Amino acid sequence: MTDADRRRSDTSSGKLSDPPTLLEPDEAARASGGGPRFSEFAGGALPAWTLIHQRVDSAEIGDVRAAVHAALEPVMAVVRPGARVCLAVGSRGIDRIDRVVAAVTERVRQAGATVFIVPAMGSHGGATAEGQLEVLASYGITPDTVGCEIRSSMETVALGEARPGVPVFFDRHAFDEADLVIPINRVKPHTDFTGEIESGLLKMIAIGLGKQKGADIFHRQGFATFHELIPAVATHTLARAPIPFGLALVENGHARLQHVEAIPASGIAAREHELLVRARATMARLPLASIDVLVLDFIGKDISGLGMDSNVVGRYYTGPTGSGPAIQRIVVRDLTDETEGNAVGIGMADVVLRRAVERMDTARTYMNCVTAKTPEGARVGLTVETDREAVDVALACCIKVTREQARIVRVRDTKHLDWLYASAPLVPELLSTGVCEAVGGARPIGFNRAGRFSDEFPA
Repeated sequence: MTDADRRRSDTSSGKLSDPPTLLEPDEAARASGGGPRFSEFAGGALPAWTLIHQRVDSAEIGDVRAAVHAALEPVMAVVRPGARVCLAVGSRGIDRIDRVVAAVTERVRQAGATVFIVPAMGSHGGATAEGQLEVLASYGITPDTVGCEIRSSMETVALGEARPGVPVFFDRHAFDEADLVIPINRVKPHTDFTGEIESGLLKMIAIGLGKQKGADIFHRQGFATFHELIPAVATHTLARAPIPFGLALVENGHARLQHVEAIPASGIAAREHELLVRARATMARLPLASIDVLVLDFIGKDISGLGMDSNVVGRYYTGPTGSGPAIQRIVVRDLTDETEGNAVGIGMADVVLRRAVERMDTARTYMNCVTAKTPEGARVGLTVETDREAVDVALACCIKVTREQARIVRVRDTKHLDWLYASAPLVPELLSTGVCEAVGGARPIGFNRAGRFSDEFPA
């Protein structure tokens, strides 16, 4: 695999944005005529921390093109010469999604059909046709890279009601201009609800292809209904739209493509549930019972639909989810470049760095939050200038914690959990899991003159 391939498939840039030039906290305080910022919370030494490597499920597909072509073979009989085929694409952060789409395009054309793409992403991209084209381009999906036209519009057709008060909508280009519509999506646990069907093909059919209008009406029902409403709306749509099959993708614990499967429409619900079980088992987690302060270098839509995965952090806007460790406070350092300013989910953080707040695109973030009926997703926590301040303030907000014995974890984001820094009280628990090993010895939690962490993660 080339370095370029890894950059494309790794869904966050892994580099913190360059912050404005910062003075040492004491220098900044002297310049403003006051004492050190939050010095009243900084008494006592922090525990040392250790770089930990966690082994996660690493089986992955090497040749994406070959895997996609093999997966399509059992269903290609439905693609007739001269057919107009629409590929529905939209979820962020899918490993090598551009190669998947290019391979599907190639195989469909080999069958004598024509192909075009529609963005199937609800309200993403600021709920504009241009914004959704930009989102696809950020995945590496353009007419040049995947070899077919992209038709982006927020216009829909109405497909009646799945039940009273729940009208169903479908992308107009896909409905009016295609003989066959093929959704392509990753199957994974959702961040906002739990059910036999969560994120996957049925969700794309029910919500993504409904564009902003359909997504808004769908979300008006509330996340508590999604576990049964997604199958109901998708079943209604499948009976009225020409969807012969969908292409399901599953990733491993490194967020790398592990499985590709074409599922006939009649079997999507049953098979997607089985793939969800597989995806849940392979996803990486924080193998700890409790954490006092979790530091996330990044959040973003390319990391999770919620910015940070609630299945990993064990919390949602409404409180603990019951899965994942019990975390007292969460710190967010920055947004990924790939999220393009969409800071949805920042509301789950308790302490945030100003550079993350300043990178927020309010139009994109608010559109996402309003459509999902979760305005709390855009709320901003205590805002500080430096990592040093963030740790001090977050620890000061914890209950029954001393600085010397604080259980502190720092990770790149909730999607990449193979490397983490863990404070000394957590190391024995991590090593006892049998999947974690210490790399190097314990070291002080260090900060440079700008107040940023001096330790970085391995490339």
